[in-house]
Amino acid sequence: MDIIKTLTRELKLKQEQVEATVNLIDQGNTIPFIARYRKEVTGSLDDVTLRNLFDRLTYLRNFDARRQEISDLIAGQDKLTPEITAALERATTLVELEDIYLPFRPKRTTRASVARAKGLEGLANLIMEQRDAYEADFQTLATAYVDPEKEVNTPEEALAGASDIIAEDISTTADYRKMLRALAYREASIVTKQNKDGDSPYAGYYDFEEKLAKLRQHRVLAINRGEKEGYLKVTLNLDRDLAISELSARVITNRKSPAVPLLQETVTDSYDRLLFPSLEREIRGEIFDEACEGAIKVFSENLRNLLMAAPLKGKTVLGYDPGFRTGCKLAVVDRTGKVL
Repeated sequence: MDIIKTLTRELKLKQEQVEATVNLIDQGNTIPFIARYRKEVTGSLDDVTLRNLFDRLTYLRNFDARRQEISDLIAGQDKLTPEITAALERATTLVELEDIYLPFRPKRTTRASVARAKGLEGLANLIMEQRDAYEADFQTLATAYVDPEKEVNTPEEALAGASDIIAEDISTTADYRKMLRALAYREASIVTKQNKDGDSPYAGYYDFEEKLAKLRQHRVLAINRGEKEGYLKVTLNLDRDLAISELSARVITNRKSPAVPLLQETVTDSYDRLLFPSLEREIRGEIFDEACEGAIKVFSENLRNLLMAAPLKGKTVLGYDPGFRTGCKLAVVDRTGKVL
């Protein structure tokens, strides 16, 4: 990624302005210092633009570093393929990068990892082939994986373990997570209920529901405070049938296969047990972070308006800022506080 060109495009600035500002930042200069004393270098960029540039520069550099780190970690497992490399190059957010890395992340002990240790991955792969026809029914195919020494005592246990492996694979597939995340942002709602008796500032949220797409940021902050203080129980409500249907349409690629009933159960289990709880945590974290950023911007604008109010009612004021290297600066504020 060419960070300079990306910043130039996103912030709609001249490339030489971006290059000069990034150079000043890399020299250790602070944003207030650059805004005040290096206007001739940056092309008179104001402090708001400089702060946005600094924040975005930091994000993009962290993004590039994390992408390289993930590539190295996957390569260290001898699993880096051209397809994965291309997916990493296409990613535009840290969330997308983490989704790609999720299948390769070292895992704690899970039902799927236990099933893999029991040698059931071959059965899971066989099911996921979704053939038009198999040599025998799945009960018979699973019999070959029965091994009391590995605590696989029946074909049913073998099939359950294979399903656990498939469910985890579904839950760590970046494309499925991206699809469900987008669906949630379009269709899901935040639902809040009263969690304990007694009066509180959060009575308006004791029986509240609103779509994510319409949820105002100040409400997000209030809901989080109410939950933290124990007054509210908060959940993300997404149409389960719709989500499972969308997921099934991508996982099940051959509707004629005898594997369809088993896969349909596995998709449902993956969504209920793994995917939805994970996405609910992610999405709630994302909307809270966005609400915090929004609040900071509102507060800063309110403070700016307060500081820019007329210093002397009914008087026009001349401000004088002495300077030796760049010359003195003058500013005139009219009777209403408007900078002339």
